[in-house]
Amino acid sequence: MGRVRKALRGPLGLGVLVLVLVAGGLGLYWFQPWKLWQDTTVEEALPAAVGTSAPASTAPGPKAVAGGELISHEHATSGSVKLLRLADGTHVLRLEDLDTSNGPDLRVWLTDAPVKEGVGGWRVFDDGAHVSLGRLKGNKGSQNYAVPRDVDLSRYSSVSIWCDRFDVSFGAAELARV
Repeated sequence: MGRVRKALRGPLGLGVLVLVLVAGGLGLYWFQPWKLWQDTTVEEALPAAVGTSAPASTAPGPKAVAGGELISHEHATSGSVKLLRLADGTHVLRLEDLDTSNGPDLRVWLTDAPVKEGVGGWRVFDDGAHVSLGRLKGNKGSQNYAVPRDVDLSRYSSVSIWCDRFDVSFGAAELARV
């Protein structure tokens, strides 16, 4: 027992300690477990068209062209999704009453994958075409994501709250045309 203690006090012990600290730090960075207890709530108003010449009180509001309800995948997820066309012809994806877990590197994706319940639906969204609309602004609340003008919306039939770090869907919704 005395030899083991003596060895751990020397260069070998220092090396093991450094290795454990580095591995622990990398594990904390990679998994970010504290996010399980941190919520970020974002409450954005319905979007308005940019650059319209009509006064705000007479400008037509956004029109829903598709929507759906979020289902849970890797994490419990609820809320609704609406694809809105603004008066200027641009599109915005709106998440309403979103409630999901926080996590590392969460994105909002438009995808061509079908939404499947259960474990079989967790990893399908990066198999085909998908467009990232950006980082998830908050894991709770209502928020807007601009759809780039060059995106052909007829190619995409679903939305996923996608964890890019672990390649898994936290939740998803089919986009049913209105």
